[in-house]
Amino acid sequence: MNTIQPSVQSLELARRVLRIESEAVLSMTERIDETFLSALSLILNCQGRIIVSGIGKSGHIARKIASTLASTGTPAFFVHPAEASHGDLGMITGKDILVTLSNSGESAELLNILPYIKRQGAKLIAITGRPESSLARDADVHLNAAVIQEACPLNLAPTASTTAALALGDALAVALLDARGFKAEDFARSHPGGALGRKLLIRVRDVMRAGKDIPTVLPETTLIEATREISRAGIGMTVVITSEQKVLGIFTDGDLRRSIVNSLNIQKLTVGDVMTCNPRVIEPEKLVAEAVEMMEKYKINQMPVVDKSGFLIGALNMHDLFQAKAL
Repeated sequence: MNTIQPSVQSLELARRVLRIESEAVLSMTERIDETFLSALSLILNCQGRIIVSGIGKSGHIARKIASTLASTGTPAFFVHPAEASHGDLGMITGKDILVTLSNSGESAELLNILPYIKRQGAKLIAITGRPESSLARDADVHLNAAVIQEACPLNLAPTASTTAALALGDALAVALLDARGFKAEDFARSHPGGALGRKLLIRVRDVMRAGKDIPTVLPETTLIEATREISRAGIGMTVVITSEQKVLGIFTDGDLRRSIVNSLNIQKLTVGDVMTCNPRVIEPEKLVAEAVEMMEKYKINQMPVVDKSGFLIGALNMHDLFQAKAL
C-alpha cells in the first residue's frame, strides 16, 4: 500500500483557505446596518423562543448558532426542516421567530415549511448568500451572508459560506447578550457543570469545613497541643479563638517551623505567643472565586470563615477548593 505524503503545496492551500475565509468574514462588516438592528429588535421583543433551522452543512451551523444563543440569554433551539414537515412543526408557535440558514436561499426543505410558519404568525429571519432568493424575499428580515468564493478549490464544498454564516450568528448572539445586560453570572447559570459555573455559582459556605471539622484552640493552649489539633484537622492550621468563638488569630505549620528555627522553647510557649494575629478571613456568602483570588493575592493556603461580627463559623483550605474544582 502506497503512502500519500503531503507537499509544500498543501501548506499554501491551507493558507489560501484561511485567507479566503477571513476575508469572507471581514467583508460582512460593511453589511452590518439597520437591517441587522431590525433582526435584533425582532428577537429582543420575541414573546416566544428562537427556532434556528437549516439543512446539510447549514444545518450544522444552525445547531451551533442555536446553542450559542441559548447559552447567552436568548432561549433558542434547532429544528430540522425535514423533520418539521413530519410533525416537528408542532414545536413552533405564532409567538416564535424562525431563523433560517441557506446559502442559496432555495433549500426546498425550508421553503416547504414557510407557508405553515407564516400561517401561524411566526416571524422569519433569513440568513442567505443571495438577497434575491425565495427565502430572502419571504423573510421579515434578511441578513446577507454572501461570499465571493468558497475556500474549496473546486468552489463547491460549503466552506467560506458556512464560516460567514457562523460568524454572523455569533454577531447576533453577542449583540443580543449586550442588549440584555447579560453578565458572567448569567452565563454560569446555564453552565453549572463547567469550571466557570463552579467559580461563579459556588459560595464559600458550600465548601467550607464546619462543626467538629474546624480546628480550634484557645490562646493559652500550648504549641504541642496546638500542633496536635493541626494534625487532627489536616488543613495546615488551627484557628485561635476566644471562649465566645471570636477569631483572634491562626497558628499554622509555618508558625511552628519559625518557632523552632528561632530556637524558641516550644515546650513552654502558648499559641497566643506566636500566632498570626488579624488573619485574612472570609464570609460564608462570598463566592468561591473571591476566596481563590484572596488566597492567590496573599499567598495563603487556608482561611477562617467568619460571620459579619467576626465569630468563627467555618474554615477553608486550598484543598477544599481543589475538591470543589474551583481551581
